[in-house]
Amino acid sequence: MGAPPARDNKPTDTESTDNKPPGNKLGASLKPRHIAMISIAGVIGAGLFVGSATAIRQAGPAVLISYGLAGLLVVLVMRMLGEMATAHPDTGSFSTYAERALGRWAGCSIGWLYWLFWVLVIPVEATAAAVILSANVDGPQWLWALAVVVVLTVTNLLSVGNYGEFEFWFALIKVVAIVAFLGLGVLAICGVLPGSQVSGISHLRDTGGFMPNGFSAVIAAMLTTMFTFMGSEIVTIAAAESPDPARGITRAVNSVVWRICLFYLGSIFVVVALVRWDTLTTATGSYQAVLEGMHIPNATGIMDVIVLVAVASCLNSALYTASRMLFSLADRGDAPRSAGTTTRRGVPAVAVLWSTSLGFLAVIGNYVLPGRIFGYLLATTGAVALFVYLVIALSQIALRRRMTTQPAIKMWLFPWLSYLVIAFIVFVIVMMIVEPDQRSSVELSTALAAIVVTASLLHQRASTPSGTGRGWLR
Repeated sequence: MGAPPARDNKPTDTESTDNKPPGNKLGASLKPRHIAMISIAGVIGAGLFVGSATAIRQAGPAVLISYGLAGLLVVLVMRMLGEMATAHPDTGSFSTYAERALGRWAGCSIGWLYWLFWVLVIPVEATAAAVILSANVDGPQWLWALAVVVVLTVTNLLSVGNYGEFEFWFALIKVVAIVAFLGLGVLAICGVLPGSQVSGISHLRDTGGFMPNGFSAVIAAMLTTMFTFMGSEIVTIAAAESPDPARGITRAVNSVVWRICLFYLGSIFVVVALVRWDTLTTATGSYQAVLEGMHIPNATGIMDVIVLVAVASCLNSALYTASRMLFSLADRGDAPRSAGTTTRRGVPAVAVLWSTSLGFLAVIGNYVLPGRIFGYLLATTGAVALFVYLVIALSQIALRRRMTTQPAIKMWLFPWLSYLVIAFIVFVIVMMIVEPDQRSSVELSTALAAIVVTASLLHQRASTPSGTGRGWLR
């Protein structure tokens, strides 16, 4: 195959993809209600409903500070990403912006790291769904895991509208569940919920005080909670396949503050107010413990359904996001060309199948390989979220200075707040290195990142006119 054209990394405020030939252009069938619901509930995952128990046991009621700090970082990062995305909506999102701001190697590296992250999410979520389904319906876990992945793969292959429709209803169920939980929580706190054995807010301080394990535990819990927010950025990828991307991204970024305050801080406040923090277990989960304390009938079954929906939503998004990032990489010459083709409906079918195939292999590996081996594989992406946030911040600073038009969204207090975000991300990475439970994840993620960056630099060198003239991914 011929060499890819020489790359010009100079940014432009806007670029049109309308001149792409048929078969290389994504569809635009995501409706405004799809984008709205993806932006509202896309960040709500099983990590909130079940995994929050771990963070609460680390920090006690002060976990509210942990979630607040992690949420603040996400708000600021989304603001920076929104500034770039409204100026140039693109399915490659921050990977495309990194290429323009920092160089082709940066866009290629962060794109592949992000793709690998979501590919490895597929077996994790498929296995979680299989555990719930096999506990309630006869059948081996591996069969249920396979069935869930197949169903969602087929829907993603048919059209992007199917992804949006599935995600709309998944998200709606999650929103209704959180709102209902908050409503019951307020009634219980006020002591007016019939039959409830929990009430008031005394548990915020009656078991060792508000910060029973000190501020270091708050930081440790923040490291745990940080990754439950991963997925907020998906809306900037999905919006590129809607009729009015800039409007969808603007609404999503402007609503991120209340979404985090309501869904995360609000619901976690209900948990730590109504249940003693030292009684929670990951086996039961924090939300189920509260529902049982309220004497809600069949609390276990209710939470199984909600967690299953959250898991299916995350898996659906993983398939979608991985395929779009791979498509974008191929479109820019940083992945095999076939991954950059689309069907008549604008679906990057090859990218979907490649992402799903590796996801299938990982599902099999999760059952066949010893748990420790798969755990190491998963740990290699443990700090990818922070790497993504860091690249977004660096890209925003560089591109903001080159912009010739005013974006629909602007980062506050530029450039000082952007620099503060970078400093905070570096601080979190350092704290992960210091924390024994997090250290191996950072080390493995850094090793993986070093390999990917080296490969990207070699690819860039091979693809430029001064090199061999042939990119090894082409």
